[in-house]
Amino acid sequence: MRIDHVHLARLDLNLLVALDALLTERSVTRAAGRIGISQSAMSHALGRLRATFSDELLTRGPDGMRPTPRALALIEPMQSVLAQIQQITAPPAAFDPANADITFTLGIPDSTEVLLMPNLIAHLQAKAPGVKLLLHTVDRNRILDDLDSGRVDLGIGVFEQGQTHHKRRILNKESYLCLFNADLVGLTPPISLDDYLRFPHLLTSLVESAHGVVDDALAKIGRKRVIALTSPRFAVMPFVVRQAPVIATMHSRLARFFADSMGLTVSPAPVDLPDVSISMIWHASNDDVPSQRWLRETIVMLRRAT
Repeated sequence: MRIDHVHLARLDLNLLVALDALLTERSVTRAAGRIGISQSAMSHALGRLRATFSDELLTRGPDGMRPTPRALALIEPMQSVLAQIQQITAPPAAFDPANADITFTLGIPDSTEVLLMPNLIAHLQAKAPGVKLLLHTVDRNRILDDLDSGRVDLGIGVFEQGQTHHKRRILNKESYLCLFNADLVGLTPPISLDDYLRFPHLLTSLVESAHGVVDDALAKIGRKRVIALTSPRFAVMPFVVRQAPVIATMHSRLARFFADSMGLTVSPAPVDLPDVSISMIWHASNDDVPSQRWLRETIVMLRRAT
């Protein structure tokens, strides 16, 4: 059915609440007390209802007020509508993770996926086995549209943009480290700028650009590096570093994880690089949704523990 907004705009839908009270109580006085208004206000509401429906709705009889046939026919559809309005406008129900059956969609780079997902999935299996995750590669140029359209529930990454209807929470700040195979490049930390630039580099870029924060920093001091590989996937980098005499510069937590897992070496970057903030971003309409709030709090808890 097509909604006639012009017609509905002329109506006071609160009159349906009054009508429900009148048909339930069969008394103007009791109906007024039921919804907390004066008897005169309820009498006025009954008059407006009679005009709206072109029917007396309630008539006086020896045993009190009696509903007309038209009023009796209204009871079931009216109560159905009121129940639906109540359901729509009621606060969200409490979230029970242990018994939930829900899927969250996250926009997340694989650098965060590598660090977060093992602990998060282990936690979900222990505490919320019915909670499932659908991961999308985060696109910083599209993340706000994805949140606005509901395609993504939560974004995780480096986000500096946002509008008033977006919420953001910093998870942690990251510095940069160099990652390399010491046996192949013959270097020991800390490495010098000249040694840093003697070898080809790997660049991870989520925006399909062979230019990153390191290149900006080098340009400021009149230097330049050679980039052998540009990829949108962080997870491939340690495998390349392990096999080839190259250097990758990445967020410190990820670099240490790869170094510990694959026998590689890390060193402070020999060029001044700004720290970055890893954040969660979400639509403000999800701010107080219990399930969404639980997910964000769980991620914060696990991020602090790693």
